[in-house]
Amino acid sequence: MARKNLIEISAPNPERMDAVAPRDNRPIAGFVPQERSAAPVGGITKTLGNITEKMERASELERQLATGQTIVELDPGLIDASFVSDRLAIDAAELAQLVEQIREHGQQVPILVRPHPETRGRYQVAYGHRRLAAAREIGIRVRAVVRDLTDGQLVVSQGQENSARTNLSYIERALFASRLEERSFGRDVIMAALGVDKAALSRMLIVIRQVPLRLVNAVGAAPDIGRRRWLELGERLEKADVEKIIAELSADDARKISSDERFQRALVLATKKTAAPKPAVAKTQVSGVPVMIKTTASGATTFVFDGKTAPGFDQFVQERLKGLFQEFNKDRGA
Repeated sequence: MARKNLIEISAPNPERMDAVAPRDNRPIAGFVPQERSAAPVGGITKTLGNITEKMERASELERQLATGQTIVELDPGLIDASFVSDRLAIDAAELAQLVEQIREHGQQVPILVRPHPETRGRYQVAYGHRRLAAAREIGIRVRAVVRDLTDGQLVVSQGQENSARTNLSYIERALFASRLEERSFGRDVIMAALGVDKAALSRMLIVIRQVPLRLVNAVGAAPDIGRRRWLELGERLEKADVEKIIAELSADDARKISSDERFQRALVLATKKTAAPKPAVAKTQVSGVPVMIKTTASGATTFVFDGKTAPGFDQFVQERLKGLFQEFNKDRGA
C-alpha cells in the first residue's frame, strides 16, 4: 500500500507541472525551455496597423496641403516671386516695421505658395511678398500654406488678398491690371483679381496708357493718390514735357520727399504752360535816317522812329504812306 502511494506521489501530474515549473528553473536533460513570445500574430497586426496609420496621416497631410488647410514652414530661399508683379517696390520703412513685429510676435499670418510649375522642389508665392522678405531678412523659415494653383487661380488669390488688406495703392493696382492684360488674361479674371467692375477696370487701363511707366516709377506708389488725380495727371500730360517732368522727379532732392509729394510736383509741372519762344528779330537801319526797322521770323516789320533826333518825322511819314503805297503798286504794274 505504501509502495502504491509512493508511485502515485512520484508520478508526474500533468495538471501540476505548470505550477511546479516556476519554482524549478533547472534544465532537464540539457533542455533549456525558451520563453514564448507574447502573441506574435498580434504584434505583427499592431505593426501593420501603425504603418497604415502613418500612411493615412501622410495622405491626409497631402490632402490638406492640396486644399490649403495645413500651415508648413519653408526655407525662404526655395520660394520665388509671383510671375506677375503687383508692386512698384517694397517700402523700406514698412519692411523694417514688419521685421520688428515678426521678431517680437512671430509671423501671425501665413503666406500662400504653390509648387513651382517649372522647377521641382521650389515654390512660387501668390501673396505675402512682404512677409517673405521679412523672413529672409530675419533668417527664419516662413510659415506658408501650399496649394496647387493654376496661373489664373494664383493671380486671383494674389489680387484678392491685396485688395482685402488694402496695402496696394491705386496706381499699383492699375499696373497689376495692365500686366495681367499683357499676359492675355481675360477681363473676367482681371476683374475677379482686383474686385472691380468693367468701368473701373477700363479707367485703370486708361491711366496706364496715359501715364508712361517711367513717370510712374519716378513718382512711386503714391498711396494717398486715387483714381481721379491720376486721370487728371494723364490728361494734363498730353500738352506737357514728360521727359522734363521725369528728369525733375528723378533728381536727388525729389527722391528725398514722399511719393505723394512727388505726384503733386508732377501735377504742377504738367500744368505749367510752356512759354512760346519769342520770335527772332532782325534789326536794320538806313544810313542817315533816324528809323530802326525790326523784322520778325513771321514776316512782321516794325518801324521805330527816333523822336529825339528827328521830332515829327514819324507824322511826316504817316501822312505820305498812302502816296507811297500807290507808288509801290504803280511800280509793280498793279
